[in-house]
Amino acid sequence: MRALMLCLAAAALLAGCARPPVAPDRSAEAPPQTRACPAGLPADTRCLGGRDSAGAFYLIAIPAGWQGELVLHSHGGPFLGAPNLRRVEEDLQRWSIMPRAGYAWAGSSYRQGGVAVRAAAEDTERLRRLFVAHVGRPTLTILHGQSWGASVAAKGAEMFAENKPYDGVLLSSGVLAGGTRAYDMRLDLRVIYQYLCGNHPRADEPQYPLWQGLPVGSTMTRSELARRVNDCLALNKPAAERSAEQARRVKTLVDVLHIPPRSIQSHLNWATFHFQDIAERRSGGANVFGNIGARYIGSDDDAALNAGVLRYAADPAAVARFGADADPDGQIPVPVLTVHGIHDPAAFVEMQHSFGQTMARAGRADALVQTYTDDSEHSYLSDATYVALLQALKAWLREGRKPTPAAVAEACAAAQQAFPSHCRFRPDYRPAALDTRVAPRQRP
Repeated sequence: MRALMLCLAAAALLAGCARPPVAPDRSAEAPPQTRACPAGLPADTRCLGGRDSAGAFYLIAIPAGWQGELVLHSHGGPFLGAPNLRRVEEDLQRWSIMPRAGYAWAGSSYRQGGVAVRAAAEDTERLRRLFVAHVGRPTLTILHGQSWGASVAAKGAEMFAENKPYDGVLLSSGVLAGGTRAYDMRLDLRVIYQYLCGNHPRADEPQYPLWQGLPVGSTMTRSELARRVNDCLALNKPAAERSAEQARRVKTLVDVLHIPPRSIQSHLNWATFHFQDIAERRSGGANVFGNIGARYIGSDDDAALNAGVLRYAADPAAVARFGADADPDGQIPVPVLTVHGIHDPAAFVEMQHSFGQTMARAGRADALVQTYTDDSEHSYLSDATYVALLQALKAWLREGRKPTPAAVAEACAAAQQAFPSHCRFRPDYRPAALDTRVAPRQRP
C-alpha cells in the first residue's frame, strides 16, 4: 500500500502506475500552440495554449513522462469582463501541484465573463474534446471544480452524463448550494450594510433595488466602492483605529452574517458587481434574490434592524430561470469527492450540507464522499491535501475502493513526504444545515 501511495504521489514514479495515452483523433478545433509555461511549473513541463472556436482562451500543461491522467479544471470567480489568457495562467500557477504530481492539466477562461454556469460547463467540455483531438485520449479524466467552478463542474457532469466523459469529479471549496440559495447572504449584506451606512447608494444618488447590484449604466468601480466602505467601516485601518461607531457597524455585520471582517469587502464586491451581471444579463432585469421573512439576529438591536432593512420579494419565473442554469440537480453518474475548509470565509462550509441533500434526492448519495479540513482559506488549501484527494479518487475509480474521510487524512500524511505542506483534515466533522448560518426566508 505504501509503495502504491508513493508511486501516485511522486511525479517521477508515475510511469509505473498508468497506461500511456491513446493517440489523438483530429477535430475541427485548431490545434494548440506551444507556449512558455507560467512560473512555478517544473522546467520540463510542456505547455500548449490557444483560443477555441467559441472564443475561450485555454492552457494545457503536460509533465515530463506523462502517463495519461488528466485534470480538467473549472475555475472559480466568476471572472467579470472579457475572457483573457492571464486568468488561465493564474489558474495554472495556483494549481501547479497537478503537473508537479504527474497529471496533465487543462483549464479554460470560458468564452464569456459573468455568472453563466451552463455556458462555462460547455466551455470546459469543449476543452476536453480539444485535448483528446490534439494531445491524446487520457487514461483517466478527473473534472476539478474550485469555488464557483465547483458548481460549473457539478453542472457539467450532469449535462454530459449520457456520454460520461469524466471518470470522476473533485470539487474543492465549492459554491454548491445552488445559485438561488448560495447568494442569499450577499443580499443580506447589501440590505444590512445600507441600513448601517446609507452610502451604497447615497441619499443624493438615484435609488435602485439592491438586488440589482447597481443601476443600469452605472460606472462605479471597485475602488470607488472600497472608498465608500472605508468611509463607513474603516476596513483599511487596524481595528484599534476605528471609531466607536465604525467598530459597532463592523461588529454588527460580523455577528449577524457570520463572516470575518476581512471578507466583508469581497462579499460586498460580489453583491454589487456580480448582482449587476445577474440582473442585467441573466434574469432579464427581474429579481432572483429575496429576503421576505428573513429575521436577522445578532445585532445590538435586532428589532430595529429587522424593521429598518429593505425587503425584496424574488420573482418566481426569474428564480426558476436562474436555477435551471445555476442549481445542481445531483444527477452525476460518476464518483464525486469534495473538500471544504470548515472556516472558509467566502463559501460557507454549510453549503456542503445542501449538496449532500441534492445528491441524496437524486439517488446518488453513495457516489459522494465529502471531506473537511480545519482551514480558514478558500482559494487554496495545501499541496498534500490535493495530492491525497486525487490519490483517493483514483483508487475509487480504478480499484473500487471508496474512500473514507479518515483514509484521505492518512493519504495526506503520506503525501507530505513528496509534497511538504500542511494536512488539516477533520474526518469527524459534519456541517450543519445552511439555514443555521444564513437566515431562512420565503421562497417562490
